[in-house]
Amino acid sequence: MRSKSTRTDPVTIVDTETENLVRTTLARLRPHDAVLGEEEGGDDVPPDGVRWVVDPIDGTVNFLYGIPVYSVSVAAQVRGTSVAGAVVDVVGRRTYSAHVGGGAHVSADGKIPKPLRANPVDDLAMALMATGFGYDAARRREQGRLIGELLPRVRDVRRIGSAALDLCMVAAGLVDAHFEHGLSPWDWAAGSLVAAEAGAVVIVPSASSRSHHGAVTVACAPGIADEFHALLGEIGGLDPIP
Repeated sequence: MRSKSTRTDPVTIVDTETENLVRTTLARLRPHDAVLGEEEGGDDVPPDGVRWVVDPIDGTVNFLYGIPVYSVSVAAQVRGTSVAGAVVDVVGRRTYSAHVGGGAHVSADGKIPKPLRANPVDDLAMALMATGFGYDAARRREQGRLIGELLPRVRDVRRIGSAALDLCMVAAGLVDAHFEHGLSPWDWAAGSLVAAEAGAVVIVPSASSRSHHGAVTVACAPGIADEFHALLGEIGGLDPIP
């Protein structure tokens, strides 16, 4: 095991071997496409070419501790926009998937996929939020401040430990909104599309943004989108946290 951005940001051999497996498969099936992975970086992609964005384990700390919540996330992007994606809840044996215009679906244990739809909640005070925290201490301090501002004004907040699964949980109606600062494309590329195709209102960083830029990712049920965005704006939650 080694560390990346800080000593609390681990990479295991399973991360690297899983990414290598995905890369090998893509090279065989889609030899002319580019790949951007969390562990091995990325290739240049032609303006109209396809880039696959891979997170081999989203929720590595959970995996390391034996907490059964982590995922594998793979998305196809064209010009920085996700056009197809899948997130596998490894322990839960669920696969969330979506493609542009095709809706979002979940398949459990290989069974027939079922359509997903974000919750019809329309009262922010009754909304269940999900979020995550960065590894940098200064960013965490600001994220803690934001949570302190939000908690009195929503139903509650959950910290699952996998942004990709958080976004899929918005799609499945298991939570009503997710927001997080400092995600990289591999964190949101597939899950944000699943959420959007399930009817959620989604804000994602630019495709060139990385964790250190601190941009915010938001996905929320449509009935609370305006109110939630206004609240985030009021407390500074739409601003980057570098």
